[in-house]
Amino acid sequence: MPNNNVIIKQLGTVPYLSTYQAMHDFTQQRNKQTLDEIWLVEHPAVFTQGKVGKPEHLLTQTAIPVVQTDRGGQITYHGPGQQVMYILVDLKRRKIGIRDVVNYLENSVIQTLKHFGITAYSKQDAPGVYINQQKICSLGLHIQNGCTLHGLALNIDMDLTPFNYINPCGYAGLEMTQMKQHIAEIDRQEINHLLTEHFIAQLPNY
Repeated sequence: MPNNNVIIKQLGTVPYLSTYQAMHDFTQQRNKQTLDEIWLVEHPAVFTQGKVGKPEHLLTQTAIPVVQTDRGGQITYHGPGQQVMYILVDLKRRKIGIRDVVNYLENSVIQTLKHFGITAYSKQDAPGVYINQQKICSLGLHIQNGCTLHGLALNIDMDLTPFNYINPCGYAGLEMTQMKQHIAEIDRQEINHLLTEHFIAQLPNY
């Protein structure tokens, strides 16, 4: 059953490009009665570049593909062991703005990490979630027909090496971290449940 008129889909490991296309297809085909959806996915290794992303933030050419997208922000990395949460939300229907959604996403991560005893915070001038000046979660959104696409990427238990090949989110020298570096036990199912529940709880009903 949908919760607060949101359908949650666990899509497993799926290629970035096919998911990107599916998000756009969903958004173009939805109508005023279409329920909002949250997609939980992992992607094979890929760099994604924001619509105003600067090519110089890719520091090293590698075998990892670089995909141009329409989300906000600069370049970031997706790979196995990272939880990606895409939110397909009708903002007009819920009478909220993009800044609200950014806050909801950041808060959902901060509250999820708090559950595991990890203290995290957001920055007003640099979207995402941080622990001790290291970034653990990146955000990127796009609005189309009053609806959101894209979402967040939370580093859980992954190889962080590819972040060394870029200026993550456009910030030179920004260090990345992940949950594995702060807690011993990783329960992906619980993490996913908390992320979605904390996000949905903040959404206004309609």
